[in-house]
This record gives sequence, structure tokens and C-alpha cells, in this order.
Amino acid sequence: MLPLSLLNTAQGHPMLVELKNGETFNGHLVNCDNWMNLTLREVIQTSPEGNRFWRLPECYIRGNTIKYLRVPDEIIEMVKEDAFRQRQASSGGSRGRGARGNTGRGREGNARGRSGGGGRGGKF
Repeated sequence: MLPLSLLNTAQGHPMLVELKNGETFNGHLVNCDNWMNLTLREVIQTSPEGNRFWRLPECYIRGNTIKYLRVPDEIIEMVKEDAFRQRQASSGGSRGRGARGNTGRGREGNARGRSGGGGRGGKF
């Protein structure tokens, strides 16, 4: 499971973000980009000591300051299901062909299969 696919699935859901300096942000994920920069809405910010709190309508968090992310378990399950469906879709629909694609039927495939030269070599 890739972190960006997890974050893309988590959009609109609540999450906790802990920064390297100890501050925490609890809010709903609005957006994320390829550098894990996040935009959160309806945020409660907590000081590193845990004794001060702020309510923010929206905040932007740079990805390189993030230490820890906590997302609901149902988001993780959704990402696992999506990955499973994508694997099923990519492996299906290639009936009659092996996992390597061309099975050696045809002039080029036969020459490559018999000679054993180049690539992985050997017969298919």
C-alpha cells in the first residue's frame, strides 16, 4: 500500500497529523499532493506539551514536517480493496497468454525461445 493512495482515499475523512516538533492537528483531509502537503478543515491544533488547543477553520501542513499520520481503519480497508480490484483487473482479460505476454508463437518468439540468447534466456 502506497502512502499517497492512502491519502487520496482518505480525502474528506478525519485524520490526526503529528508534526516533528510535537504539535498535533485533528481535522478532515481536504487535499494532498505528491509531496504529502496536506490541507485540513475543521482543525483542532494541540501544542507539543498538550496543554493548549486552538480551533482553526483550515490549515496547510508541509509534507516534510510530518512525523506521523493516523487515519481511520475503514480507510485502510478501502485502499486494500481497491488494490485487490486493480490486481484482479490487470491480471484478467489475457486468456491464452502466459504471464510473460507472448508465448513464443510466431517467428520472433520461436527464435528467441530456441536460442536462449539475450534477456532471461531459456525456453518458455
